[in-house]
Amino acid sequence: MTVDCLKLTVYFGERDRLSGHLTSDVLLDLYERHEVRAAILLRATEGFGIKHQLHTQRMLTLSEDLPLVSVAVGTRETIERLLPQVEQLVGGGLVTLERARLLTRLDDTDSLVDGAGEATKLTVYLGRRERVGDRGAHALVVDVLRRHGVAGATVLLGVDGLLHHARKRARFFSRNTDVPLMLVSVGSSESIVAALSELDGKLDDPLATLERVRVCKRDGVTIAPPVHLPETDRSGLAVWQKLMVYAGEQGRHGRHPLYVEMIHRLRLEGASGATALRGIWGYSGDHAPHGDALLAVRRRVPVVLTLVDRPARARQWWCLIDEITSQHGLVTSEMVPAFQAVGPGITSGGLTLAKLEP
Repeated sequence: MTVDCLKLTVYFGERDRLSGHLTSDVLLDLYERHEVRAAILLRATEGFGIKHQLHTQRMLTLSEDLPLVSVAVGTRETIERLLPQVEQLVGGGLVTLERARLLTRLDDTDSLVDGAGEATKLTVYLGRRERVGDRGAHALVVDVLRRHGVAGATVLLGVDGLLHHARKRARFFSRNTDVPLMLVSVGSSESIVAALSELDGKLDDPLATLERVRVCKRDGVTIAPPVHLPETDRSGLAVWQKLMVYAGEQGRHGRHPLYVEMIHRLRLEGASGATALRGIWGYSGDHAPHGDALLAVRRRVPVVLTLVDRPARARQWWCLIDEITSQHGLVTSEMVPAFQAVGPGITSGGLTLAKLEP
């Protein structure tokens, strides 16, 4: 069945602490107590936030406080109940709320009609070693999505999280077979529904979300510009916009990987923040699925870059992203109805959901 839900995303620092405890542990403990349906903690490879300090895995001196991203999915009542505590926990970082549909039966999808550039984002939550026959479940899902013409899919490996309310944490000296994966894909509603129909009955206890997005660009071809959103809804609540870029780590702009060039340029030109997550498997456009391989000379993993800003500034960053993705990458745009950024002496936005008329 499908039910309305909220997706709560928190961007913060790896070393952030609260009363001597890592913020990441406190957040996941909170999600566990409130029995959210799914949650995942992801370690970014590069990014900057409200303090504009760059953190990256590429230089050891800057790798001590990499960005972390936690995503929690639950009913509206569950997420709204834990929000006040999340606000108290996040002393520096970004919190967003987005509407979604929670899917627990793959044969029960809503009918979605695509407009110009409009698409569906399907996110599937799986265990790391979950299998279908003799194959990893995430690899099978990626193959099915690609076969049905879904524009791109990226598998992100968590270091902590929950699946169906149960905690799944990575530990030393453990096979970590159940650490959550988050598989994010974007395609037409028709292709997503066809893929889900084929996957129905193959996954044990499936859990997924559906969201509406706009595909702006694919492999250098512009399909539609980002939706021109107002700055506020009718009640005066601020509206925010998210741009996401899906590309392979081997995709380059000049001498640098796409995501490195984008983060460098965004930071240089005054964006409030951007985060890049390195996947373990996936594809974008017409490229074959790729990921980490034993003894590979060069890494060919997928990377997802995310930035959230006010609509007017997002349009500015779209121009920059459009320039850098002249040959590679899948670029999407989404509305974010609630956004709160917190830094030293700074609080911007709020977590009351804005609503735009259809």
